[in-house]
Amino acid sequence: MALFQERETRDELGLGAIRDSIADHLFPGTSTIQTRLRYMLFIPWLYRTLEKREVPEAQLRAEARDTEIRLADALKAGGESNGVIGRDAGPRLQRLPSSVYWAGLGAWGIRAFPGSLDSLFVALRGRGRSRGASGSEDALASAPAPAVWNPALPRMPDDLLDQANFRLTADEAQFLIDRLVASQPTALLTMLAREGIDADCDHIWMHPHLSAFPAAARRLVQHGEIFSHVMHGAALLYNLALSELRQRDDWIEAYRERLAAWRDDLDPGAVRAWSLDEFWSVVEHPAHTVRPAAKRFVTEWCELVLGADQVISAPAARQLVEQRERRLKTSQSRFGNHAVRDRWTGASGADRLSFRWAQAKSHLRDLANAE
Repeated sequence: MALFQERETRDELGLGAIRDSIADHLFPGTSTIQTRLRYMLFIPWLYRTLEKREVPEAQLRAEARDTEIRLADALKAGGESNGVIGRDAGPRLQRLPSSVYWAGLGAWGIRAFPGSLDSLFVALRGRGRSRGASGSEDALASAPAPAVWNPALPRMPDDLLDQANFRLTADEAQFLIDRLVASQPTALLTMLAREGIDADCDHIWMHPHLSAFPAAARRLVQHGEIFSHVMHGAALLYNLALSELRQRDDWIEAYRERLAAWRDDLDPGAVRAWSLDEFWSVVEHPAHTVRPAAKRFVTEWCELVLGADQVISAPAARQLVEQRERRLKTSQSRFGNHAVRDRWTGASGADRLSFRWAQAKSHLRDLANAE
Protein backbone atom coordinates (compact mmCIF):
# COMPACT_ATOMS: atom_id res chain seq x y z
CA MET A 1 0.00 0.00 0.00
CA ALA A 2 3.04 2.26 -0.18
CA LEU A 3 1.73 3.26 -3.61
CA PHE A 4 -0.77 5.49 -1.82
CA GLN A 5 2.10 7.60 -0.49
CA GLU A 6 4.24 7.55 -3.60
CA ARG A 7 6.35 10.69 -3.61
CA GLU A 8 6.14 11.08 -7.36
CA THR A 9 2.56 12.24 -6.90
CA ARG A 10 3.77 15.37 -5.05
CA ASP A 11 3.90 18.23 -7.51
CA GLU A 12 5.79 20.96 -5.67
CA LEU A 13 7.17 22.68 -8.78
CA GLY A 14 4.14 22.54 -11.07
CA LEU A 15 5.32 19.77 -13.39
CA GLY A 16 2.27 17.56 -12.91
CA ALA A 17 0.58 18.34 -16.21
CA ILE A 18 3.75 17.46 -18.13
CA ARG A 19 4.30 14.30 -16.09
CA ASP A 20 0.70 13.15 -16.53
CA SER A 21 0.64 13.93 -20.24
CA ILE A 22 3.59 11.62 -20.81
CA ALA A 23 2.09 8.94 -18.56
CA ASP A 24 -1.30 9.09 -20.28
CA HIS A 25 0.31 8.73 -23.70
CA LEU A 26 2.38 5.72 -22.64
CA PHE A 27 0.15 4.05 -20.05
CA PRO A 28 -3.44 5.31 -20.42
CA GLY A 29 -5.94 4.34 -17.76
CA THR A 30 -3.32 3.85 -15.06
CA SER A 31 -2.92 5.94 -11.92
CA THR A 32 -0.41 6.04 -9.09
CA ILE A 33 -2.90 4.61 -6.59
CA GLN A 34 -3.89 1.54 -8.57
CA THR A 35 -2.60 -1.70 -7.14
CA ARG A 36 -3.53 -4.92 -8.98
CA LEU A 37 -5.01 -5.40 -12.41
CA ARG A 38 -7.89 -7.71 -11.49
CA TYR A 39 -9.66 -4.75 -9.88
CA MET A 40 -10.49 -3.82 -13.49
CA LEU A 41 -12.79 -6.86 -13.35
CA PHE A 42 -13.78 -6.83 -9.69
CA ILE A 43 -15.51 -3.46 -10.00
CA PRO A 44 -17.66 -4.33 -13.04
CA TRP A 45 -18.59 -7.66 -11.51
CA LEU A 46 -19.71 -6.17 -8.22
CA TYR A 47 -21.62 -3.30 -9.80
CA ARG A 48 -23.32 -5.52 -12.35
CA THR A 49 -24.91 -7.46 -9.47
CA LEU A 50 -25.89 -4.24 -7.69
CA GLU A 51 -27.55 -2.82 -10.80
CA LYS A 52 -30.13 -5.60 -10.58
CA ARG A 53 -31.22 -4.39 -7.15
CA GLU A 54 -34.50 -2.47 -7.26
CA VAL A 55 -33.76 -0.21 -4.32
CA PRO A 56 -33.57 3.58 -3.81
CA GLU A 57 -30.37 5.44 -4.61
CA ALA A 58 -29.23 5.87 -1.00
CA GLN A 59 -29.57 2.16 -0.33
CA LEU A 60 -27.77 1.28 -3.55
CA ARG A 61 -24.85 3.52 -2.55
CA ALA A 62 -24.70 1.89 0.89
CA GLU A 63 -24.79 -1.59 -0.58
CA ALA A 64 -22.07 -0.68 -3.09
CA ARG A 65 -19.78 0.52 -0.31
CA ASP A 66 -20.47 -2.57 1.80
CA THR A 67 -19.77 -4.85 -1.16
CA GLU A 68 -16.41 -3.23 -1.90
CA ILE A 69 -15.38 -3.55 1.74
CA ARG A 70 -16.44 -7.21 1.69
CA LEU A 71 -14.19 -7.68 -1.34
CA ALA A 72 -11.16 -6.71 0.77
CA ASP A 73 -12.12 -9.39 3.30
CA ALA A 74 -12.57 -11.93 0.50
CA LEU A 75 -9.11 -11.14 -0.87
CA LYS A 76 -7.59 -11.60 2.58
CA ALA A 77 -9.47 -14.89 2.91
CA GLY A 78 -7.98 -15.91 -0.44
CA GLY A 79 -4.45 -15.36 0.88
CA GLU A 80 -3.77 -11.95 -0.64
CA SER A 81 -2.00 -9.29 1.39
CA ASN A 82 -0.14 -6.89 -0.93
CA GLY A 83 -2.27 -4.58 -3.02
CA VAL A 84 -5.56 -5.16 -1.19
CA ILE A 85 -7.35 -1.80 -1.06
CA GLY A 86 -8.88 -1.51 2.39
CA ARG A 87 -6.82 -4.35 3.85
CA ASP A 88 -6.24 -2.52 7.13
CA ALA A 89 -8.90 0.22 7.06
CA GLY A 90 -11.88 -2.10 6.73
CA PRO A 91 -15.18 -0.20 7.21
CA ARG A 92 -13.18 3.03 7.73
CA LEU A 93 -11.94 2.94 4.13
CA GLN A 94 -12.23 6.39 2.57
CA ARG A 95 -11.27 5.81 -1.07
CA LEU A 96 -13.04 2.79 -2.49
CA PRO A 97 -11.58 0.67 -5.30
CA SER A 98 -14.36 1.84 -7.63
CA SER A 99 -13.14 5.45 -7.39
CA VAL A 100 -9.52 4.38 -7.88
CA TYR A 101 -10.26 2.43 -11.08
CA TRP A 102 -13.28 4.29 -12.50
CA ALA A 103 -11.31 6.45 -14.94
CA GLY A 104 -9.21 3.49 -16.08
CA LEU A 105 -12.30 1.38 -16.70
CA GLY A 106 -13.54 4.05 -19.07
CA ALA A 107 -10.17 4.57 -20.76
CA TRP A 108 -9.89 0.84 -21.49
CA GLY A 109 -13.43 0.50 -22.83
CA ILE A 110 -14.54 -1.82 -20.02
CA ARG A 111 -17.03 0.77 -18.79
CA ALA A 112 -19.60 1.84 -21.38
CA PHE A 113 -21.40 4.29 -19.12
CA PRO A 114 -19.89 7.72 -19.91
CA GLY A 115 -20.43 9.51 -16.61
CA SER A 116 -18.95 9.54 -13.13
CA LEU A 117 -19.66 7.03 -10.42
CA ASP A 118 -22.02 9.48 -8.78
CA SER A 119 -23.90 9.97 -12.03
CA LEU A 120 -24.30 6.20 -12.35
CA PHE A 121 -26.10 6.04 -9.01
CA VAL A 122 -28.30 8.91 -10.15
CA ALA A 123 -29.05 7.14 -13.45
CA LEU A 124 -30.10 4.01 -11.57
CA ARG A 125 -32.24 5.79 -8.99
CA GLY A 126 -35.98 5.30 -8.71
CA ARG A 127 -36.03 1.64 -9.68
CA GLY A 128 -37.50 0.61 -6.33
CA ARG A 129 -40.01 3.39 -5.75
CA SER A 130 -43.34 2.73 -4.11
CA ARG A 131 -46.65 2.54 -5.95
CA GLY A 132 -47.55 5.98 -4.67
CA ALA A 133 -44.82 7.66 -6.68
CA SER A 134 -45.60 10.70 -8.74
CA GLY A 135 -45.79 10.61 -12.52
CA SER A 136 -42.22 11.80 -12.95
CA GLU A 137 -41.00 9.22 -10.46
CA ASP A 138 -42.96 6.51 -12.30
CA ALA A 139 -41.14 7.54 -15.45
CA LEU A 140 -37.82 7.13 -13.67
CA ALA A 141 -38.83 3.75 -12.33
CA SER A 142 -39.86 2.47 -15.75
CA ALA A 143 -36.88 3.89 -17.62
CA PRO A 144 -34.55 1.23 -19.03
CA ALA A 145 -31.31 0.73 -17.13
CA PRO A 146 -28.33 2.37 -18.85
CA ALA A 147 -25.68 0.23 -20.51
CA VAL A 148 -22.79 0.28 -18.06
CA TRP A 149 -20.29 -2.45 -18.93
CA ASN A 150 -18.78 -3.97 -22.02
CA PRO A 151 -20.99 -6.92 -23.02
CA ALA A 152 -17.95 -9.19 -23.42
CA LEU A 153 -17.13 -8.90 -19.70
CA PRO A 154 -16.09 -12.35 -18.41
CA ARG A 155 -18.33 -14.18 -15.99
CA MET A 156 -17.95 -13.35 -12.30
CA PRO A 157 -16.76 -16.20 -10.04
CA ASP A 158 -19.62 -17.49 -7.88
CA ASP A 159 -17.63 -17.20 -4.66
CA LEU A 160 -16.06 -13.80 -5.33
CA LEU A 161 -17.19 -12.24 -2.04
CA ASP A 162 -16.22 -15.30 -0.01
CA GLN A 163 -12.72 -15.93 -1.27
CA ALA A 164 -10.90 -14.04 -4.01
CA ASN A 165 -7.42 -13.57 -5.39
CA PHE A 166 -5.57 -11.42 -7.92
CA ARG A 167 -4.73 -14.24 -10.37
CA LEU A 168 -6.25 -13.63 -13.78
CA THR A 169 -7.59 -16.50 -15.84
CA ALA A 170 -6.44 -16.75 -19.45
CA ASP A 171 -9.88 -15.60 -20.65
CA GLU A 172 -9.86 -12.60 -18.30
CA ALA A 173 -6.39 -11.58 -19.44
CA GLN A 174 -7.42 -11.84 -23.10
CA PHE A 175 -10.50 -9.70 -22.43
CA LEU A 176 -8.33 -6.97 -20.90
CA ILE A 177 -5.86 -7.12 -23.77
CA ASP A 178 -8.70 -6.95 -26.30
CA ARG A 179 -10.11 -3.88 -24.57
CA LEU A 180 -6.72 -2.16 -24.71
CA VAL A 181 -6.28 -2.97 -28.39
CA ALA A 182 -9.75 -1.61 -29.17
CA SER A 183 -9.61 1.52 -27.02
CA GLN A 184 -5.90 2.45 -26.89
CA PRO A 185 -4.38 0.98 -30.07
CA THR A 186 -1.32 3.27 -30.22
CA ALA A 187 -0.34 3.20 -26.53
CA LEU A 188 2.91 1.56 -25.47
CA LEU A 189 1.00 -0.27 -22.73
CA THR A 190 -1.15 -1.94 -25.39
CA MET A 191 1.84 -3.11 -27.38
CA LEU A 192 3.54 -4.56 -24.29
CA ALA A 193 0.30 -6.26 -23.18
CA ARG A 194 -0.45 -7.68 -26.63
CA GLU A 195 3.06 -9.08 -27.02
CA GLY A 196 3.12 -10.47 -23.48
CA ILE A 197 6.24 -8.49 -22.61
CA ASP A 198 6.97 -8.43 -18.88
CA ALA A 199 10.22 -6.82 -17.74
CA ASP A 200 11.48 -5.93 -14.28
CA CYS A 201 13.28 -2.61 -14.69
CA ASP A 202 13.13 0.54 -12.60
CA HIS A 203 12.29 2.92 -15.45
CA ILE A 204 10.67 2.45 -18.83
CA TRP A 205 13.77 3.81 -20.61
CA MET A 206 15.73 0.90 -19.11
CA HIS A 207 13.39 -1.64 -20.71
CA PRO A 208 15.28 -4.47 -22.44
CA HIS A 209 12.94 -4.25 -25.46
CA LEU A 210 13.25 -0.47 -25.87
CA SER A 211 14.65 -0.82 -29.40
CA ALA A 212 11.53 -2.75 -30.43
CA PHE A 213 9.10 -0.09 -29.22
CA PRO A 214 7.09 1.69 -31.94
CA ALA A 215 9.00 4.75 -33.15
CA ALA A 216 6.61 7.31 -31.63
CA ALA A 217 6.57 5.58 -28.25
CA ARG A 218 10.34 5.13 -28.26
CA ARG A 219 10.82 8.83 -28.99
CA LEU A 220 8.45 9.81 -26.19
CA VAL A 221 10.27 7.51 -23.78
CA GLN A 222 13.56 9.15 -24.74
CA HIS A 223 12.08 12.59 -24.16
CA GLY A 224 10.67 11.40 -20.85
CA GLU A 225 14.07 10.11 -19.73
CA ILE A 226 15.78 13.46 -20.34
CA PHE A 227 12.94 15.44 -18.78
CA SER A 228 12.89 13.18 -15.72
CA HIS A 229 16.65 13.39 -15.27
CA VAL A 230 17.03 17.13 -15.84
CA MET A 231 14.09 18.17 -13.64
CA HIS A 232 15.10 15.77 -10.88
CA GLY A 233 17.86 18.24 -10.09
CA ALA A 234 15.32 21.02 -9.52
CA ALA A 235 13.34 18.78 -7.17
CA LEU A 236 16.47 17.84 -5.21
CA LEU A 237 17.53 21.48 -4.95
CA TYR A 238 14.06 22.37 -3.64
CA ASN A 239 14.37 19.74 -0.92
CA LEU A 240 17.92 20.85 -0.09
CA ALA A 241 16.83 24.48 0.28
CA LEU A 242 14.05 23.50 2.67
CA SER A 243 16.41 21.25 4.62
CA GLU A 244 18.74 24.22 5.09
CA LEU A 245 15.88 26.41 6.29
CA ARG A 246 14.93 23.69 8.76
CA GLN A 247 18.59 23.45 9.81
CA ARG A 248 18.57 19.68 9.53
CA ASP A 249 22.18 18.65 8.97
CA ASP A 250 21.30 15.03 8.18
CA TRP A 251 18.84 16.05 5.47
CA ILE A 252 21.26 18.63 4.10
CA GLU A 253 24.04 16.09 3.76
CA ALA A 254 21.75 13.55 2.08
CA TYR A 255 20.47 16.03 -0.51
CA ARG A 256 23.93 17.39 -1.22
CA GLU A 257 25.10 13.85 -1.94
CA ARG A 258 22.09 13.16 -4.15
CA LEU A 259 22.62 16.40 -6.08
CA ALA A 260 26.29 15.56 -6.62
CA ALA A 261 25.32 12.12 -7.94
CA TRP A 262 22.66 13.71 -10.16
CA ARG A 263 25.19 16.09 -11.65
CA ASP A 264 27.74 13.33 -12.24
CA ASP A 265 25.14 11.21 -14.08
CA LEU A 266 23.86 14.06 -16.24
CA ASP A 267 25.00 14.10 -19.86
CA PRO A 268 25.36 17.79 -20.86
CA GLY A 269 25.63 16.81 -24.50
CA ALA A 270 22.25 15.05 -24.40
CA VAL A 271 20.66 18.01 -22.64
CA ARG A 272 22.17 20.44 -25.14
CA ALA A 273 20.86 18.37 -28.05
CA TRP A 274 17.41 18.02 -26.49
CA SER A 275 14.77 19.85 -28.54
CA LEU A 276 12.26 21.43 -26.19
CA ASP A 277 10.12 22.47 -29.15
CA GLU A 278 9.78 18.83 -30.17
CA PHE A 279 9.24 17.83 -26.54
CA TRP A 280 6.28 20.20 -26.09
CA SER A 281 4.82 18.90 -29.33
CA VAL A 282 5.02 15.18 -28.50
CA VAL A 283 3.81 15.48 -24.90
CA GLU A 284 0.70 17.49 -25.81
CA HIS A 285 -2.37 15.67 -24.55
CA PRO A 286 -6.05 16.70 -24.71
CA ALA A 287 -6.61 15.88 -21.04
CA HIS A 288 -3.83 18.12 -19.74
CA THR A 289 -2.93 21.75 -20.24
CA VAL A 290 0.75 22.64 -19.85
CA ARG A 291 0.76 26.31 -18.92
CA PRO A 292 3.30 28.78 -20.33
CA ALA A 293 4.74 29.35 -16.85
CA ALA A 294 5.60 25.65 -16.59
CA LYS A 295 7.30 25.73 -19.98
CA ARG A 296 9.31 28.79 -18.97
CA PHE A 297 10.39 27.13 -15.75
CA VAL A 298 11.62 24.02 -17.58
CA THR A 299 13.40 26.13 -20.20
CA GLU A 300 15.12 28.38 -17.66
CA TRP A 301 16.16 25.42 -15.52
CA CYS A 302 17.72 23.69 -18.55
CA GLU A 303 19.66 26.85 -19.37
CA LEU A 304 20.97 27.02 -15.81
CA VAL A 305 21.95 23.36 -15.83
CA LEU A 306 24.02 23.88 -18.97
CA GLY A 307 25.46 27.21 -17.86
CA ALA A 308 26.51 26.52 -14.27
CA ASP A 309 29.13 24.01 -13.20
CA GLN A 310 27.75 23.93 -9.67
CA VAL A 311 23.98 24.26 -9.87
CA ILE A 312 23.77 23.37 -6.19
CA SER A 313 25.35 26.68 -5.21
CA ALA A 314 24.21 28.88 -8.10
CA PRO A 315 22.06 31.72 -6.68
CA ALA A 316 20.04 31.92 -9.89
CA ALA A 317 19.08 28.23 -9.65
CA ARG A 318 17.94 28.54 -6.06
CA GLN A 319 16.03 31.71 -6.85
CA LEU A 320 14.30 30.06 -9.80
CA VAL A 321 13.14 27.08 -7.72
CA GLU A 322 12.02 29.24 -4.79
CA GLN A 323 10.11 31.69 -6.97
CA ARG A 324 8.39 28.85 -8.80
CA GLU A 325 7.16 27.29 -5.55
CA ARG A 326 6.10 30.64 -4.11
CA ARG A 327 4.01 31.45 -7.19
CA LEU A 328 2.35 28.05 -7.10
CA LYS A 329 1.63 27.83 -3.38
CA THR A 330 1.25 31.55 -2.55
CA SER A 331 0.41 31.77 1.18
CA GLN A 332 1.13 28.05 1.64
CA SER A 333 4.66 28.29 0.31
CA ARG A 334 7.14 26.50 2.54
CA PHE A 335 9.62 29.27 1.88
CA GLY A 336 7.31 31.95 3.22
CA ASN A 337 5.07 30.16 5.71
CA HIS A 338 6.95 28.99 8.81
CA ALA A 339 4.09 26.86 10.10
CA VAL A 340 3.80 24.97 6.81
CA ARG A 341 7.57 24.53 6.61
CA ASP A 342 7.76 23.20 10.17
CA ARG A 343 5.30 20.45 9.20
CA TRP A 344 7.49 19.38 6.29
CA THR A 345 8.82 15.87 6.86
CA GLY A 346 11.96 16.03 4.72
CA ALA A 347 10.94 14.81 1.26
CA SER A 348 8.58 16.24 -1.36
CA GLY A 349 8.73 14.98 -4.92
CA ALA A 350 12.32 13.89 -4.32
CA ASP A 351 12.21 10.79 -6.52
CA ARG A 352 12.69 10.74 -10.28
CA LEU A 353 9.56 10.96 -12.38
CA SER A 354 8.73 7.51 -13.78
CA PHE A 355 5.40 8.26 -15.48
CA ARG A 356 3.47 5.45 -13.73
CA TRP A 357 5.78 2.74 -14.99
CA ALA A 358 5.52 0.99 -11.60
CA GLN A 359 1.76 0.55 -12.04
CA ALA A 360 2.04 -0.41 -15.71
CA LYS A 361 4.75 -2.93 -14.86
CA SER A 362 2.55 -4.51 -12.19
CA HIS A 363 -0.40 -4.77 -14.59
CA LEU A 364 1.77 -6.33 -17.29
CA ARG A 365 3.09 -8.88 -14.81
CA ASP A 366 -0.47 -9.81 -13.83
CA LEU A 367 -1.28 -10.35 -17.51
CA ALA A 368 1.85 -12.42 -18.09
CA ASN A 369 1.08 -14.62 -15.07
CA ALA A 370 -2.51 -15.38 -16.10
CA GLU A 371 -3.48 -19.03 -15.76
